Amino acid sequence: MKYLDEFRDGETAQRLAREIRQTATRTWSIMEVCGGQTHSIVRNGLDQLLEGAVEMIHGPGCPVCVTPLELIDKALAIASQPGVIFCSFGDMLRVPGSDKDLFRIKAEGGDIRVVYSPLDALQIARQNSERQVVFFGIGFETTAPANAMAVHQAKQQGIANFSMLVSHVLVPPAIEAIMSSPTCRVQAFLAAGHVCSVMGYWQYYPLVERYRVPIVITGFEPLDLLEGIRRAVHLLEAGTPQVDNAYERAVCFEGNQPAQKLLSEVFEVADRKWRGIGEIPRSGWRLSDPYREFDAEQRFSVANITTKESPLCHSGEVLQGNLKPNECPGFGKECTPRHPLGATMVSTEGACAAYYNYGRFVAVESIH
Repeated sequence: MKYLDEFRDGETAQRLAREIRQTATRTWSIMEVCGGQTHSIVRNGLDQLLEGAVEMIHGPGCPVCVTPLELIDKALAIASQPGVIFCSFGDMLRVPGSDKDLFRIKAEGGDIRVVYSPLDALQIARQNSERQVVFFGIGFETTAPANAMAVHQAKQQGIANFSMLVSHVLVPPAIEAIMSSPTCRVQAFLAAGHVCSVMGYWQYYPLVERYRVPIVITGFEPLDLLEGIRRAVHLLEAGTPQVDNAYERAVCFEGNQPAQKLLSEVFEVADRKWRGIGEIPRSGWRLSDPYREFDAEQRFSVANITTKESPLCHSGEVLQGNLKPNECPGFGKECTPRHPLGATMVSTEGACAAYYNYGRFVAVESIH
């Protein structure tokens, strides 16, 4: 397939891997931020190909996985109310809340609809003016412009029966939280190319200066990732931390400025809880004052929510890079994609799902 096959060439991959192994004088710990990158790494065996030269640490870059349990429970409470049409992307339907998930609400008679865009949910609101339509707006900076546009259009067109349950999180504060942790082992980052295509990469320079870690922007195909790792290893070996853009075909320094302008109008930066991690200051977005009327949390008064995580789930440690999925006692036993305990086993970008789907059932410590 044009523009994909050339980034999946086996011989080139082997050449890049050899260069990485020959360059590395020790095992370097590199975190890929994005869950899509995690799946590509595990699916293509890139971490195994580089074993001994690079340890890939899987970061909290899966938006479904880091959506806090409290917000999942709020979604369930809203979706259960009569007269509500609750719209979501499909991978949120099986994310477990404290007691149930959106599929259970649907089975109990709730009107839950899978959409492929927030603008689809807005169209449903136009067609059902007598009912409240709520869209579950999750994601990193990548999905935020479309969500912002939906709210912007709702305000412009006077669609008063539309609202959004917002759970947007931001990458740079997450990197800062990881680097500030006393248990941090990360020595370099692969930044997510799709996030940087929206936001640019100017925000990463202060992080590199403060924490002295290389950050390399890269894509999602095997050769994209290997090239990003190669550049990161060269920077680590040289002791010259800097920001490096290895995804120039999609990313520029300043990013998509019209999208950023819309985001700054519709959203404002706020403290945000991350599932399994806790609250990270100024790490997310909420609707700004001119658009607060479209905030589903306020519209449905779901403030007093009591949450309960499964005691068997260690997804928080996985999301922080402190535990590999197959090191969790429940992995592949009590916790499977069919019966998940945590969001990391549900999401198409979750690290636990990647390890399960691609057969990584052997614990890391037993490999060596």
